[in-house]
Amino acid sequence: MVSNDGPVNPTRATTPESTPIGLLVGDGIGHEIVPAAQRIADAAVSAVGGTPVTWVPLDVGLDAIGTHGTPMPESTLVALAELDGWVLGPHDSASYPEPFRGQLTPGGTIRKRFDLFANIRPARAFAGVRAVSPEMDLVIVRENTEGFYADRNMFTGSGEFMPTPDVAMAVGVVTRRASERIAHAAFELASRRRGRVTVVHKANVLALTTGLFRDVCHEVGEQYPGVEVRSEHVDAMAAHLVRRGEEFDVVVTENMFGDILSDLAGELSGSLGTAPSLNASETKAMAQAAHGAAPDIAGRNRANPTAMILSTAMLFEWLSGRGGDPALGQAAERIQLAVANTLEAGVATADLGGLASTAEFAETVTARVLRR
Repeated sequence: MVSNDGPVNPTRATTPESTPIGLLVGDGIGHEIVPAAQRIADAAVSAVGGTPVTWVPLDVGLDAIGTHGTPMPESTLVALAELDGWVLGPHDSASYPEPFRGQLTPGGTIRKRFDLFANIRPARAFAGVRAVSPEMDLVIVRENTEGFYADRNMFTGSGEFMPTPDVAMAVGVVTRRASERIAHAAFELASRRRGRVTVVHKANVLALTTGLFRDVCHEVGEQYPGVEVRSEHVDAMAAHLVRRGEEFDVVVTENMFGDILSDLAGELSGSLGTAPSLNASETKAMAQAAHGAAPDIAGRNRANPTAMILSTAMLFEWLSGRGGDPALGQAAERIQLAVANTLEAGVATADLGGLASTAEFAETVTARVLRR
């Protein structure tokens, strides 16, 4: 079934002739998992009779350093501005030569340029995949633009600084505006799911910053009388996810807490290799799997494409929900069901204990997507 795991803000319809989507392969295993997701997405659109996707390949990452002298060419950003959605593969910025290694990552640059304020990260257990929390089915809604991450909380410069060589300091930023819009995204999502939101904070210690976040979320919650809301301290929430993760529906939190909790939830539900992610604003969205570029297995046909496939399905849902081709939502449903059935049948890559290669897993999912 379609999970509706993304904020829906209809503003501009996709053209009926085709659906243009940016395609940024990225680094490492991106060269394997992004094409796999692309083929499966095309098969799903064809199976439901939707308008075809026009993929727009764009340079990014290590390849772009070779061709453009930078991992994030301005020409790519200009092209992205003309698109409603795009798929971004993982980046391996640690392998970039200086001075690029220490700069903002390609994903971070895109996120800041287009104000992708909502990071939507589902954590769902699949039959056939061993999980600590086999009944988990939740979504973490992470505020993506401020908080305590140094690359996200300043207009210019960094939120980290050193007044002396022996003292390092960091600035955290929480605003009412950012808290309100991420809270609306969470409550709208919960109203389409099981109707429960958990606000995660640390107001017993960070009383002004995360206290403001907590209070604004509760204020927004009053506009959604059909949604139950509760609060948890982040440390308690981590324990609750381990002990009774199946009880949670939508979890909304600030940037750093959301990053940590979503990785934890991904592992508890099975693996980060099955954890999709969508970064969205009110007008644009980017599918980007939660895991990294895994350079140690790149090019060996061993990577798990599940998270990238499901992230692309999330993008289809988002595009469909905001006035695009309704068939994209149907295609997303086919993709999600095909992935679930494939895993349940025991077809999985090595990281999940299976024997399938990247290509074999993708071929099996494609065949299931095309079944009438």
